[in-house]
Amino acid sequence: MSRRRTLGTKKKVALLVSAAAVAGGGAFVMAGTSNAAQSPQTAAESTVCQGLATALGNNQRFIEGQRSAPDAQSAARIANREAVIAQIKVQQEASGCAVGESAQGSQAAAGQPSQAASAPAPASQAPPAGNAASGQQVCNGSTVTLSGEAGAPAASSNQFPAGTKLKVTNLDNNKSTTVEVTSVSGSCALLNNAAFEQVREPGKFLIRRALIEKVG
Repeated sequence: MSRRRTLGTKKKVALLVSAAAVAGGGAFVMAGTSNAAQSPQTAAESTVCQGLATALGNNQRFIEGQRSAPDAQSAARIANREAVIAQIKVQQEASGCAVGESAQGSQAAAGQPSQAASAPAPASQAPPAGNAASGQQVCNGSTVTLSGEAGAPAASSNQFPAGTKLKVTNLDNNKSTTVEVTSVSGSCALLNNAAFEQVREPGKFLIRRALIEKVG
């Protein structure tokens, strides 16, 4: 009888230990989950977030320009770019970036204000890039992002008129694409989704080392 009580006591102790281990494990998992929750990354912390913030800023600046100097097609262009902005915000959320973070200008996403945007160019400088000869390198130092627009490979630009052909080379992987400018944007060369896919590095939304040439 005494032996049965001893065995029963041991079983109860074993069950209590097991229950405590399970409870402890559950607490550990919960704590781990809580610690894993991180605040969204900013453009300064992630190359992906930099590219998305720049793309968002470029589209916002394009919309501002259309609203300040509207024409017959402005309403349609604005509606299109607003849809693009909504898609960029979806991509920001999916990438763990701060949703709605915007960086206007091709250099802003890198954490440095664009000198070209902060001060007018002196009259003694070279003529605008739009007057560059065919085959000449243009927009030195500019980064390249995507507009989020669908369709055949194309680009938009704030320096070249529609019909201009630009060759964009990603110097980090030596991939290049030649596209036609079809619309206006807030940067030297803003590629649509199809064109950006031809030169991008996997998982990146920004080309830091880009060679941009006017070829037609």
